[in-house]
Amino acid sequence: MIQASAQIQNPRDVVYDWDTDTTRSTIDLSEMILVAPKGLFPIIDYPAFVAKKEGLQSFFEHEPVISVAIEGKAKAYPLNMLTFHEMSNDTLAGIPILPTYCPLCNSGIVYDRRLSFEGKDYLLEFEVSGFLRNSDMVMYDRQTESWWQQLMGEAIVGELAGAELKIVPSLIISVKEFFDRYPQGQILSKETGYEKAMERYGSNPYYHYDSISKNPYSRFFDEENVDNRLPAMERIVDIQDEGKYKIYPFSLIAKEGVINDQFESKHVVVFYQSGTVSNMDEKDIIQSKDVGSVTIFNPMVKGQILTFRKKGDYFLDDQSKSRWDITGKCFKGEHKGRQLMIEPHSNHFAFAWLAFYPETDIYKAPQQ
Repeated sequence: MIQASAQIQNPRDVVYDWDTDTTRSTIDLSEMILVAPKGLFPIIDYPAFVAKKEGLQSFFEHEPVISVAIEGKAKAYPLNMLTFHEMSNDTLAGIPILPTYCPLCNSGIVYDRRLSFEGKDYLLEFEVSGFLRNSDMVMYDRQTESWWQQLMGEAIVGELAGAELKIVPSLIISVKEFFDRYPQGQILSKETGYEKAMERYGSNPYYHYDSISKNPYSRFFDEENVDNRLPAMERIVDIQDEGKYKIYPFSLIAKEGVINDQFESKHVVVFYQSGTVSNMDEKDIIQSKDVGSVTIFNPMVKGQILTFRKKGDYFLDDQSKSRWDITGKCFKGEHKGRQLMIEPHSNHFAFAWLAFYPETDIYKAPQQ
């Protein structure tokens, strides 16, 4: 244990208090930075939720949420609240889920807490470890104290090293977009019981962190390691197919409105809609800049691959001229009531994603 703690970067001399089996690791322990003690972040376990009326009164309608829908039930987790908690052990439609958010990387992802690994089945609960790697939060599970990379969903150190969590498809959209799509949905209650955090909901502790001209905090990420193919703080969304990855920069998606694309064996459509503000801009989130929502879907409907274009505040498919919203729901036309299947994806800053997946293919706008 002493040998393991000696390998880990610990510039603040944080007390090392772990029972993790560090002899099992998929990384070099020197890549880890210990910045906070275990248990510093108050995790919201199986929290309370409120319905649409109270939700629209409690939250700014243009602030971003992680939207999760399973079997007709939907929940929303505001990124601003997750900034102070970073994750929630929860369930939806009987499925154990883990909505996570790392503000330093702007990485919002939902995982399934069930795991089958090396012949054993686990139902895991997670907390924030206090470690960072490539500026990204490292989680730990309470059952084995294995350490997990939040952006990757992989256990990197401990008894479960090498295991991977399954992604639960989700969208990052605005409060308004969530309730427009799911009027019976529920949003996380601000009454979490953590007074210090409750006092700060609605505020942003990372003032202007996402400025496109900036780099991530140098104390957590060496600026020399920033991949120069994209600005460090460019927002991106990712897709993957058979271990290969592709990312789409928000700046290009916003210009095009819709991207119809194929990557490896997958056909995808990428939607952009303005009206969602940054969680990492102004101190008061209500004053933050509009960065929009980006969502990705499988465009296959009834055996036909649809192609889409942006039309005002909705999306029109060329084949049937049906109208679709940012959540992939058709609200008018031949396909009314149909839902496009979400292509599993997540949002990140470019520097973080490319640090973990440097071989990623980057979408480029077609030549005019």
